Amino acid sequence: MTQAWIVGVGMTRFGVRRDASVKDLTREAVTAALDDAGAQLGDVEAAYFGNTCQGVLEGQVVVPGQMALRSMGFERIPVVNVENACATGATALHQAVLHVRSGAADAVLAVGVEKTNVGDKQKMLGLFDGGVDVHDAEGVRAVLRELGGDVSVGDGAPHSMFMDIYAVMARAHMACFGTTKRQLALVSEKNHAHAVDNPLAHFRTAMSAEKILAARTVAEPLTVPMCAPLTDGAAAALVCSAAGLRRLAVLGTGTDRPLTAWERSVSRLAAQAAYDQAGAGPADVSVAEVHDASAFGEILQTEQLGLCELGTGGKFAESGATTLGGRIPVNPSGGLEAKGHPIGASGLAQVYELVRQLRGQCGTRQVPGPRIALAENGGGLYGGEEAVTAITILST
Repeated sequence: MTQAWIVGVGMTRFGVRRDASVKDLTREAVTAALDDAGAQLGDVEAAYFGNTCQGVLEGQVVVPGQMALRSMGFERIPVVNVENACATGATALHQAVLHVRSGAADAVLAVGVEKTNVGDKQKMLGLFDGGVDVHDAEGVRAVLRELGGDVSVGDGAPHSMFMDIYAVMARAHMACFGTTKRQLALVSEKNHAHAVDNPLAHFRTAMSAEKILAARTVAEPLTVPMCAPLTDGAAAALVCSAAGLRRLAVLGTGTDRPLTAWERSVSRLAAQAAYDQAGAGPADVSVAEVHDASAFGEILQTEQLGLCELGTGGKFAESGATTLGGRIPVNPSGGLEAKGHPIGASGLAQVYELVRQLRGQCGTRQVPGPRIALAENGGGLYGGEEAVTAITILST
């Protein structure tokens, strides 16, 4: 099978981009990726376009990728639209790699873009309600009750249903392993500190664990700074069959399992498959970007990826091991909590960060001498875990 290499990456500034459209954000990220690769628009032979929100928020359905990419000059090439929950960007990359590996093309573009701030926050938050089985609402509620009891909200302010989901999962983890609310706050403190030196991050202000704990509760035990914001942004990668960076990916879908069988989670199984493909293991990973839509998400995924033992993610974070300068820096970009979470772009934004880490281009956020980098990106809910998860391993 033909090897695939990431030869160019691009990313916009993440944040509230009121004056930038989906087309504008796409153009900015794709142009940066092409420039990074020293490539021209005409070099691209196919494109995978990741987006989850535009159909609901703006009514652009069926052909969002064709509209966005044609607006910047792409014509005739195959354009495939990708929607796969919070793993949309990672899935677009996965498909681009498979396209190149099949031998069908030598240069394929993957792009993820999201414009969430359209003046209707309630409509945007409501989009997350579709990330579960909408035909089995009682079944979803039963899973959440079994995991962590009734949802406990703060002041009733509008928020994503997935923060309720992360909250009950966090409470279940606390009950099983003794994870503490302070450990969640330390994860958030670390990620906000990492984002200070990331010029593309949504939030760039350091926050102490004490301030994070004192912030408004979204759903117990999660406070506002522990949760990813609604973000606009885009990221892109150019995948080629020649010179560049080696890349391997595994995509998985959630399955039914006992809710307390943490060792059988889709992330853990997908990570094991990715390690096998890469000929590597958790001990070989130099730096990781994981899906911290909430601070608890990072604690859980460091366990599932084998970076620490099951049940010890809270203590692992508390030890400082995941901070820049620690044994295995996690989310040096600031993660979704601070960098932001434009859903369809988040997976590719992780890849953008890791490619630059492997190149040694991250300045004060640079992990010394990284060799192998890992990204975990997932979304949706099915049977108490992610409905989809993507694991990407990069090496020099």
